[in-house]
Amino acid sequence: MRVIFNSARAAILTMSLLATGAAFAKDKADITVAVVPKVAVPFFDDCNTGAQEAADKLGVKYQWVVPQNTQGSTQVKIIEDLIARQVDGIAISVNEPKSVEGIIKQAVDAGIAVLTFDSDSANSGRSMYIGTINEAAGETMGKAMAEAIGGEGKVAIVTGQLGASNLNERIAGVKKALEAYPKITIAATEGTEDDLARGVSVTEALLRANPDLKGIFGISQVGGPAVAKVLAQKEFADRKGVVKVFAFDDLPDTIKGVKEGFIDGIMVQRPVTMGRLAVEHLVAQITGEEKNPENVDTGVTVVTAENLGSYTK
Repeated sequence: MRVIFNSARAAILTMSLLATGAAFAKDKADITVAVVPKVAVPFFDDCNTGAQEAADKLGVKYQWVVPQNTQGSTQVKIIEDLIARQVDGIAISVNEPKSVEGIIKQAVDAGIAVLTFDSDSANSGRSMYIGTINEAAGETMGKAMAEAIGGEGKVAIVTGQLGASNLNERIAGVKKALEAYPKITIAATEGTEDDLARGVSVTEALLRANPDLKGIFGISQVGGPAVAKVLAQKEFADRKGVVKVFAFDDLPDTIKGVKEGFIDGIMVQRPVTMGRLAVEHLVAQITGEEKNPENVDTGVTVVTAENLGSYTK
């Protein structure tokens, strides 16, 4: 049976724990963990799969709480609700790092284990980050693009939520790689709020405004499918193969884009692994098995037409 403490007793226990460095030793059957993605998109469905499998294996209660939009305030309200529900652990992929710093600290002060996955809020007091080292992945992407366009020309960046730290880290990595290629210029950086329809509209505008564009980076998961849809249109048929496209995440439409020749390469993350590790580490922290958590790099694989049938997540 799970014991629910009143707020006064919880505050006293929390202060005691902070002072002694101890942790609640709980039976796993009494533990509830919640995983909060950025928004409802297929990438996070894979995270949910890994998290649910880990929760089932460990025998803990599991909640998957999906924001209705990418506003930081929405995730703040979700964490407030999870604190009120007295969950034991929270894993969150952060939309706006600064906006959740205060509420994550409140959750930690309330004795809740909190970690981030996929997208971090490094100054929030979370215990650890699990996911791709995004700047390194962006740098790999930038080098691949530079080679594909022969080291010169105009390129554009199509990202998701403009405030997302993981996406901005990827962009930083791309720019770092392109520093070695002074003849490559970035014509524009456009946000899509991780909305496919908006991604299509943004890409159409980019191609119309830049008839000499040689490459497009799809920084978030909607970028690849959006660009592929646009290049499949009759208006832009002559740009297929001419505009080199590198994207993130192996969604079905992105893989289809590689097969059909619209996308040259995909930076494939490991979302199932992210979800699984998030729950495993939360539970280990809640039970006191993990005392000194450290960040975990889940890695990235560069997938092209050549290895499309052989890569593993």
